[in-house]
Amino acid sequence: MIKKFLLLSLLSTLLFSANDTYSKQQIEKMIAKMVILGFKGESIDANSKIYQDIKKYDLGGVILFDKDPNNKKKIKNIKNPKQVQNLTKQLQSINKTKLLIAIDQEGGIVQRLNTKNGFMSIPKAKDVSTKDISFARGIYSNLGKMLNTNGINIDFAPVVDLNINPDNTVIVKLGRSFGKDPKKVVEYSSVFIDELKKQNVISVLKHFPGHGSSLGDSHKGFVDISNTWDSVELEPYKYLIKNNQAHMIMTAHVFNKFLDPIYPATLSKNINTKLLRNKLGFKGVLVTDDLQMRAISKHYTLEQTVSLAINSGVDMLLFANQLAKPVQLEEIINTIYKQVENKQISIDRIVQANRRINSLLDNY
Repeated sequence: MIKKFLLLSLLSTLLFSANDTYSKQQIEKMIAKMVILGFKGESIDANSKIYQDIKKYDLGGVILFDKDPNNKKKIKNIKNPKQVQNLTKQLQSINKTKLLIAIDQEGGIVQRLNTKNGFMSIPKAKDVSTKDISFARGIYSNLGKMLNTNGINIDFAPVVDLNINPDNTVIVKLGRSFGKDPKKVVEYSSVFIDELKKQNVISVLKHFPGHGSSLGDSHKGFVDISNTWDSVELEPYKYLIKNNQAHMIMTAHVFNKFLDPIYPATLSKNINTKLLRNKLGFKGVLVTDDLQMRAISKHYTLEQTVSLAINSGVDMLLFANQLAKPVQLEEIINTIYKQVENKQISIDRIVQANRRINSLLDNY
């Protein structure tokens, strides 16, 4: 009986030893490091919520937008170059640790820095792909310099989706892809990545495992690519991972029953760990697409979303806060912390994600 008690005590100690290594505050900060958050404001001060989030929790990153989608007459974060430069300096000066300041700046229809707010215009990928590589290099060199000058160190681009489905409304018809041929997509994406790297700007390949074959838009709801997806859509990722150009990848909120019969890619361990990490060899940072998009938010609670995403192998969670009611950082932290306490998310997974994020920052 005594031996049984001692054995149970030892097992209990082993189970809780990982959590005992870190204080509650340390775990909360590690969780916050895994979050990229959207916020409102053209400038900030010590009273701003985002200032307090960064100061108290050492938030991992923020994302900037031009318009407030709930009132398109209002500016969310971007007014003009001088204002953006002041804002990014304010954000970066809060803590000694580097803050990821992200933006969607692909070119074409997806560019938050544009001529309307005083920035240069970047052509869409489809148009760039009709020109030679030297033209692309010039365009993306200018893009890298513009991002760097304005204090932005992470770009959610390039799109490496393939133009497989001509009826695809979210990628193909908007000209967001470099083409149907994976070799061409790799060629132009490589230039994009290299030119931004020269300016210490992180590129994010998207949308894994491929969104170019879809019929629907995951912003609006559930998207099933089971019968349209082709394994050729993995080719750009294979090449860029092998050639050490894939430092960060963004998941897609798409469902493929042949890759995972239950979960969409963002929440799938089969896709994010077994396929992307184990089979394709990706060792960098995996970030979600916006978790408030309807493909996820309509079907999963916040608790389910963060638990499944983190356990699937995701390192950073993106909450763009483009909705009327923004999610607060404390709610995200508290939700994940409870999951760690309840052993639904292991502390080792949180530590692993932080190591990957810190390693990425050390190289930029």
